Amino acid sequence: MFYYLLKYVFLGPLLRLVFRPRIEGLEHVPAEGPAIIAGNHLSFSDHFLMPAILKRRITFLAKAEYFTGPGIKGRLTAAFFRSAGQIPVDRSGKEAGQAAIREGLGVLDKGELLGIYPEGTRSHDGRLYKGKVGVAVMALRAKVPVVPCAMIGTFEAQPPGQVIPSIHPVVIRFGKPLDFSRYAGMENEKAVLRAITDEIMYAILSLSEQEYVDQYAAVAKAEEATKNAERARKLPRLPLS
Repeated sequence: MFYYLLKYVFLGPLLRLVFRPRIEGLEHVPAEGPAIIAGNHLSFSDHFLMPAILKRRITFLAKAEYFTGPGIKGRLTAAFFRSAGQIPVDRSGKEAGQAAIREGLGVLDKGELLGIYPEGTRSHDGRLYKGKVGVAVMALRAKVPVVPCAMIGTFEAQPPGQVIPSIHPVVIRFGKPLDFSRYAGMENEKAVLRAITDEIMYAILSLSEQEYVDQYAAVAKAEEATKNAERARKLPRLPLS
């Protein structure tokens, strides 16, 4: 109930009014039955804009940090995500990844739409990064199509670190569903999973027209943080007066 109140009464109308998103390719989203919507991830706003424009309910795998924050703000954020039907995902290791896959398959088993960001985290610089193979595992095990999606303009509207979004044109573009039935029974073959994931990422890239980086986003973020720390250490210190 809370999901639909957000979508049709509270948050959805506000988002459509402020961002006036242009929707392209909505006919590619199946009207019924299970499917995965795989998109790029540029902004915190992505979690809300896509559900606001889809006719069907979509459940996202959301990072566990949204559910474990401290204080009143943390509790409110957790309550919001849980009430909206989003599923926490622990990104700390292999076992955590398997748990996320099980949760995602549970959504698909119920005939629903599952939203996933194959990059695993938000892009820190607006570029598209290498996808993780969990999306391929779920597509093969559940035998469902994957609909590529590109969020365009959300990075400019709300880049990392910006709390209140700016008014900026947004386009949400869906591509034709990708069918991977030719790989049936091969969900344990690493080369197959990588090929499927790369095909999904290429479809997203074609829709978004971003610059592509053949590196995991989390690794790139860590490297950037290290470089920034090194630059900060090298800055000359002003003498105390």
